[in-house]
Amino acid sequence: MKKLVWVLSLILFFGFTAFPPDEGMWLLTQLKQLDLNKKGLELKVEDVYHPTKKSLTDAIVWLGGCSASFVSPDGLILTNHHCARGGLQRASAAREGVDYITDGFLAKTREDELQSIDATASVLEEVKDVTADVLDAVKDVKDPLERDKAINAKIREISDGIEGDREDILARIASNYNGKQYMLYVFKRYRDVRIVYAPPSSIGTYGGDIDNWMWPRHTGDFTYLRAYMAPDGSGAEYSPDNVPVKPKNYLRISQGDLDDGDFTFILGYPGSTTRWRTSNSVEWNLKYNYPQSIENFKELINLMDELTKDDPAGKIKVASLNASLNNVMKNYQGKVDGMKKTDFLGQKRAFERDLMAFIDSDKNLKKKYGQTLEKIKEQYEILGKTRLKDDILQMGRFSGTLAGIASQAYGIAKEMDKPESEREPGFDEKMVERTMKRIPTRYLGYFEPVDKAMLKRMLTKANELPSDQRLAGLDKFFKNDYATVGTFVDNAYSTSKMSDPEFAKSLFGKSVKELESMNDPFLQLAAALYDENKELNDRYDIFGPTIDGLRKEYIDALYAWKGTGLYPDANSTIRFTYGNVSGYEPADAVWYKPFTTLSGVVEKNTGEEPFDMPEKLGKLAADKDYGQWVDPDLNDVPVAFTHMCDITGGNSGSAVMNSKGELIGLAFDGNYEAMTGDWQYDYDMQRTISVDIRYVMFITEKFAGATHLIKEMGIKPSETNTGTR
Repeated sequence: MKKLVWVLSLILFFGFTAFPPDEGMWLLTQLKQLDLNKKGLELKVEDVYHPTKKSLTDAIVWLGGCSASFVSPDGLILTNHHCARGGLQRASAAREGVDYITDGFLAKTREDELQSIDATASVLEEVKDVTADVLDAVKDVKDPLERDKAINAKIREISDGIEGDREDILARIASNYNGKQYMLYVFKRYRDVRIVYAPPSSIGTYGGDIDNWMWPRHTGDFTYLRAYMAPDGSGAEYSPDNVPVKPKNYLRISQGDLDDGDFTFILGYPGSTTRWRTSNSVEWNLKYNYPQSIENFKELINLMDELTKDDPAGKIKVASLNASLNNVMKNYQGKVDGMKKTDFLGQKRAFERDLMAFIDSDKNLKKKYGQTLEKIKEQYEILGKTRLKDDILQMGRFSGTLAGIASQAYGIAKEMDKPESEREPGFDEKMVERTMKRIPTRYLGYFEPVDKAMLKRMLTKANELPSDQRLAGLDKFFKNDYATVGTFVDNAYSTSKMSDPEFAKSLFGKSVKELESMNDPFLQLAAALYDENKELNDRYDIFGPTIDGLRKEYIDALYAWKGTGLYPDANSTIRFTYGNVSGYEPADAVWYKPFTTLSGVVEKNTGEEPFDMPEKLGKLAADKDYGQWVDPDLNDVPVAFTHMCDITGGNSGSAVMNSKGELIGLAFDGNYEAMTGDWQYDYDMQRTISVDIRYVMFITEKFAGATHLIKEMGIKPSETNTGTR
């Protein structure tokens, strides 16, 4: 807490220069203001990012929810094991008797490489500030909703003009500072991504949920992929005729040492942070969102575990969802614990009192911003009036595959039945076609017992709503007799054709009248819930633009107080962060060193999941058969390290580089003691956890025997047994 007070005080008194030297997820266009060469970077800033010349940024890959990097001239990609887990799960589900998550996978030749179904690898080609173009469309628009619609229409116009009919080009415009700035990012999308090597889960997820978000850590969280393109260079879908991508640049693997205090930096795609939110947002999440989500996720995880405990095939089907919920649940619990421990809500309120004192001291500022915080508070009060039923409706995401697809098909039909000019943004034939293509992939995670239980759970919880927040459409559907829920669900799964992916695909493109005439129970349920879901969307369509406008005022007030220079919150756009290798003090009289080693893997081994070290790895450790990957100071193979880079979800798989721009690791986690990092940066406590590239290479070469990959990355293979040195 003392560090938070210190950081806020520095912002208060010194503005931009106040940030601790390692804080921030910076835009590529902000790098020159960071004075990185004085901080330890040996490269020129232009070598990290240049808008027209080759730079390290050209080697960075966006996987959608994760980050990655090219590590060879033939499209070889390194990312985290947990980022490839969905691809491993889908590949396993598509083949009987195969479990690539547990057993791992190695392609000995390129012909053996495994399609990562529905995966894309996107590479940044252009960055441009389009703020003037976007805001010009709303220069005379005052109403928040109309303003939001006009901005979205302009963004779509710009994006469509760049993308055209090309499926391998993605033009994305992201808002910074709640609409003060709009940045255009143009990507080349490679839609043929294949799995090259994934270690078994006993390495890739060693420690499981017990060690998740924790330090010391001994997880080999890495996987190799490869991006393919059509012979003409386009980012075509999977085809045996495709050839490996030839990236503009790729990262070189560091074969040098890494020590405590060394400079590191990360390029990746952090998902979302809330550094510039007000106390109202803190309170909403601390009191409602996080606890409710934790409870829901815990129930869903228990449900999946119980229904798949004796069914290995079912366990594979739900593996990706199970892991995702476990990950988020522990993250949210860490946020709750951290906020309570530091009285973060109290700190935010104190900060806002100081801000208001500054605003009240100037009549012009008071006229502009005097009511901003109060108006933000009012918006959260409005949201609170329907919170309970909104939670149930949003729980629809976890009501099963069949109900989810039916609801999506019905909702799309409702929009597509409208004249084009009246549809919500994004609803067009291209969107319908893309949705249809993804349907078969969704069924790779479909396991009927879990699907049924999820739907029953959601409908049963709807009956627990208070009288002033009932779902009227659902009450009418069940004729206020929720005792029939079980019968309805059982009947739906036994009579509907929704379990057939081809039938599900056929729903998209049909009119509402056609869907309703099918008398399918899942479509009937979707119709019963449609009005309530529409009202939910309408509420957030009002809340979103309104709160964004008020948050923009809040940012403007901060600018007036202490000047510009703030880095924007993360929004899944490429960012740069830097910091030194460092341990930390999690508690009184406790100091965590910044490196873990192979010996620690052996020490944790119990022979039972999740600490079930492979026998071969134990033998390599016992024989000290480290190859060239031993650390001279540790006299051991380093497994993971902590450093002071500022990351969040989405950074998983990000390339960690040294001062020379060489790859030294892959970011894969943060430490539990700093789970409030999305809300604040704690200089003393917050650390990035990265898998050491030497462990990645050791497992690749010595455990997997994949010397062909070692050679492809330009590394001379180790001698037979070098032992310690």
